[in-house]
Amino acid sequence: MLEKLKAIIEEKLNAEGVEITEATDFKEDLNADSLDLFELVMALEEEFGTEISSEDLEKLATVGDVMEYLAGKGIEE
Repeated sequence: MLEKLKAIIEEKLNAEGVEITEATDFKEDLNADSLDLFELVMALEEEFGTEISSEDLEKLATVGDVMEYLAGKGIEE
């Protein structure tokens, strides 16, 4: 799943060449603003066929948080 997330993050946040790990923080490490995160969530929802509420989005600070969130929804790609 990390590789798939990396590809989406690199595309949506223009983060090519940046090392992305489970500990990567969207705001701190990738300088993502709220619009960036909204676009990222839209891409994740489309890719994984799930919905991410705005309340849940506030809890997703790192790539690992997103992985855990998706796994909690039964998505293990």
